[in-house]
Amino acid sequence: MSDVRPGRLKVYLGAAPGVGKTYRMLDEARRRAARGADVVVGFAECHGRARTEAMLDGLETVPRISGTRRGVRCAEMDLAAVLARRPRVAIVDEFAHSNIPGDGRNPKRWQDIETLLAAGIDVVTALNIQHLESLNDVAEKITGVPQHETVPDEVVRRAWQIELVDMPPEGLRRRMAHGNIYAPEKIDAALAQYFRPGSLTALRQLALLWVADRVDEALQEYRSQDGSGPVWETRERVVVALTGGPEGDTLIRRAARIADRSAGGDLLAVHVARSDTLAAGVSHASLARQRRLVEDLGGSYHSVVGDDVAGALVDFARAENATQLVLGTSRRGRFARILTGPGTGETVTGLSGDIDIHRVSHERAGRGTLLPSRRRTLSTARLIAGPVAGLVLPVLLTVVLAQLRGTLNLTSEALLFLLTVVGVACIGGVASAVIASVTASLLLNYWFIPPVGHFTLGDPNALLALVVFAIVAATVAAAVDRSLRLSRRSARATAEAETMSSLAGSIVRGEATIPALLERTRETFGMESAELVDEPPDAAGVTAVSAGSGAHLVLRGRMLSSSERRVLAAFAAHVGSAVERARLAEAAAEVEPVKAADRLRTALLRAVGHDLRTPLAAGWAAVTSLRSRDVAFSAEDRDELLAAAAESMAKLNRLVENLLDLSRLEAGALTLNLRATSLEEVLPMALGDVPDAEVADVEGIPEVLADPPLLERVIANLVGNAARYTPPGKKVLVTASALAGRVELRIVDRGPGLPADGRELLFGPFQRLGDTDNTTGLGLGLALARGLTEAMNGTLTPEDTPGGGLTMVVSLPEARRYAESWT
Repeated sequence: MSDVRPGRLKVYLGAAPGVGKTYRMLDEARRRAARGADVVVGFAECHGRARTEAMLDGLETVPRISGTRRGVRCAEMDLAAVLARRPRVAIVDEFAHSNIPGDGRNPKRWQDIETLLAAGIDVVTALNIQHLESLNDVAEKITGVPQHETVPDEVVRRAWQIELVDMPPEGLRRRMAHGNIYAPEKIDAALAQYFRPGSLTALRQLALLWVADRVDEALQEYRSQDGSGPVWETRERVVVALTGGPEGDTLIRRAARIADRSAGGDLLAVHVARSDTLAAGVSHASLARQRRLVEDLGGSYHSVVGDDVAGALVDFARAENATQLVLGTSRRGRFARILTGPGTGETVTGLSGDIDIHRVSHERAGRGTLLPSRRRTLSTARLIAGPVAGLVLPVLLTVVLAQLRGTLNLTSEALLFLLTVVGVACIGGVASAVIASVTASLLLNYWFIPPVGHFTLGDPNALLALVVFAIVAATVAAAVDRSLRLSRRSARATAEAETMSSLAGSIVRGEATIPALLERTRETFGMESAELVDEPPDAAGVTAVSAGSGAHLVLRGRMLSSSERRVLAAFAAHVGSAVERARLAEAAAEVEPVKAADRLRTALLRAVGHDLRTPLAAGWAAVTSLRSRDVAFSAEDRDELLAAAAESMAKLNRLVENLLDLSRLEAGALTLNLRATSLEEVLPMALGDVPDAEVADVEGIPEVLADPPLLERVIANLVGNAARYTPPGKKVLVTASALAGRVELRIVDRGPGLPADGRELLFGPFQRLGDTDNTTGLGLGLALARGLTEAMNGTLTPEDTPGGGLTMVVSLPEARRYAESWT
């Protein structure tokens, strides 16, 4: 099978049930079949909708297989049959569906689909937005309905095509009201809950934004591969350039307002870490504060390395397909701008092309500290200007001093020539300073050392003076040049430290996943791509660095300098650490079930040591006393001992049954007999041991789908637990209500209650409120109650009791509604 081309996945994505995903999916199947494609329907869920069911006519359908889910017969897709049939295209509905366990089946439908894709079969499926793993909790907050079946986002993102099936909320509610989605008896409840206009609008926006992000990813991938230069204004992306100065907060807020003017606009902040002395003027404290501000406003912060700030900004903006670039006006004054030439803003404007540039004024504009000039590094212009200045400036100084002859003495004139040589050294370095010192020495000897107008190189004193002058000039020039070089190295180290600080900040904020680190590496060095491979390729434009554990970090794009490779090696170390952490996390996840089982066994042994021994000891003592021939018991004493033995054995029997049922639940071996069950049938037996319980009128409450003996035990455990914490003189209240196809049974106590953050601990085995003693049972009651409830397709959740106390809510499906959903 290794030479089989993987199949392609197409997903119809909707915001809510009833938008027409299955209909569209089957319509595509009919169109493909009409064109001669080999199409079969592996699974299609029509939910009793006549128009959808009509779309199955003429399509080949693979028969389903039957299974039992918690005592109810269900129909599932026959994966083996679809694989054996090997069609070109398979229609598989309900992407997020959970399969019936057993017979080696995959736990999830999406895993079945991946099996089909691996076999070379194209698959068309359907999914609602609330079933995406990343949006599951958001959808629950919007609708109030939890969704237990989810699909990892990455699985959906790998789809060849994702098509949004959209419908306005008003149209979907009309479709619901006309009976085209649910049965008539379900319409009112659905319109009042899940299908409210606000909920549908919010779900629709979630779907549109998620699909827009997916389309944007595809566009970025295409532009990366195609190398498209111009910006495609498909979406507003606003990039704000930060220098680390005090004006950054103003720029960020202005850029955020620009991004907010268009729905779905993105805000990106970028700082260019320079390797020259410009990096020394950066305030890292300001950058850290501005980074937090960007993230608070919903944007993202990026740091890139580059000596050419303007070019790095424009390259970053084009790589991110930015439409607008926000810059601050220069902090330099007018005179400084005349001396140092055009700044970054003017250069960016000239390079921007089709990217809109915003020059934002701020309170520091024109009044800030002078930024270091680019002439403080040995650029090409300085390498040319230095030797020229070494020849011209001494000549100009000679002309000026000749006009002042007689005003200054020889010492002053020599010092002025020395100052000129130092100035030339600052411009062009040591080589220019040597030219200037030789020129100045000759001019000083000819024009200012007697006899004037003649060279006096034959005089030993004059020759020594000239040599000393040249040595002093060269020494001063070398010191100046060395200080400039050290300054450049210091700035490079600052830039590297800033880049690593940005990376460390990303790790601290939880962005240290391997894809996030690779993307940040690509952005930082301005490369086309960054990936982690086992063997680095030998190709042009590829830079590879070892990340440890046999992996290599590979970047494609421009060639990196030696200093950039040094920073890249640090990035590779972080990526390698992330890989190692991921491997350790996987190993820890495999060990965790073993540790949990060990903790459970330890807790069981500790609890059993007392709770099983106590009733056993009491019963044993009663039986031993009865068997004793040394004491003549009266009939009353004998009856009391027999009652004590019976009570001890009954308690022991209940404890053993709870342990056995809990072990069956954890092993998935509990046998259920689900049937229509009336609360009037179960409650009297469940409350037999709690005489102080008060039951509200349950007449007219629909029957629930449950196993009567198990439901009785659930209620008995919950009521017994509530009675234990209810103050004397007050009763445990049991009430019931029906809503939206479910019945809710509430067991209310007036005890001390429990904080919300500690409630889930109640449902663990061997847990008791406070765990202050070991005389009130094994702590299995609530754990067993929740396990049995969930086994019967129900839920058990704690709530606050108004006025104080805790309420346990048991929610079970109505028998009639549940049966209709499977017919």
